[in-house]
Amino acid sequence: MARFYEQHGRRPGRAAGLAAAVAMAAGSAVMLTAPAAHAEVVDVNYQCKTPIGSKGAVSPIDITSTPGGGAYKLVMSFRKGVSSSPVELGKGAMKPSALITLGGAESGTVPVAGPPNDQAIPANTPIKISDLSGTYTPKGSGKVTFTASTLTIKALGTTTTCTPANHPKPSLTLDVKGTGGSAGASGSTGAGAAGGGSSGGQLPQTGPADSALALGTLGGTVLLAGGAGALWLTRRHQRV
Repeated sequence: MARFYEQHGRRPGRAAGLAAAVAMAAGSAVMLTAPAAHAEVVDVNYQCKTPIGSKGAVSPIDITSTPGGGAYKLVMSFRKGVSSSPVELGKGAMKPSALITLGGAESGTVPVAGPPNDQAIPANTPIKISDLSGTYTPKGSGKVTFTASTLTIKALGTTTTCTPANHPKPSLTLDVKGTGGSAGASGSTGAGAAGGGSSGGQLPQTGPADSALALGTLGGTVLLAGGAGALWLTRRHQRV
């Protein structure tokens, strides 16, 4: 068996070592190309204004992201119920939505929403909020934070608004790269170049239109030269 390996130049240990090295290199490449992200579960103290008075509840919330097509799908998950109802909420009677506040390199909010409750919610029990999802499209590049903000619950023709009272820290941080980058700067630069061309301050463009014009001019010159030559030959023949 040893002679067989010597003749064919293969040894199990060497092949296994090569495979392990390739796997480690591939893993390193994946780690280098993976976008930087940091997520954690944050306790949010929601204070809710309901039709029958104020209620409060603390729910651990996490926000996750999935990149795709230059945007990110955000999912906001509630670990515990928020607020309650004095009457039972039948299946499909409650519709939740919320806002996620952006910070860091960007500002503003991202709306997220979820499906109605798939099961009846008994009276005077914490309302379990389904996962809320939405889409975030970066405008610029940099580190962006995502923080749980206002929660809205619509049920039985009423609206309950819940606001974080403890100024929660971000549940998610992403290093994003906007699809447009500095769109304003590049757009103004392009407009300036176009304006310069119209005012005569720029060099003439070179392209298919200019090439056609040049060829047309050249053709006209050749045609004139040919006509002049024919005229000269005719006069010379008449003289002879």
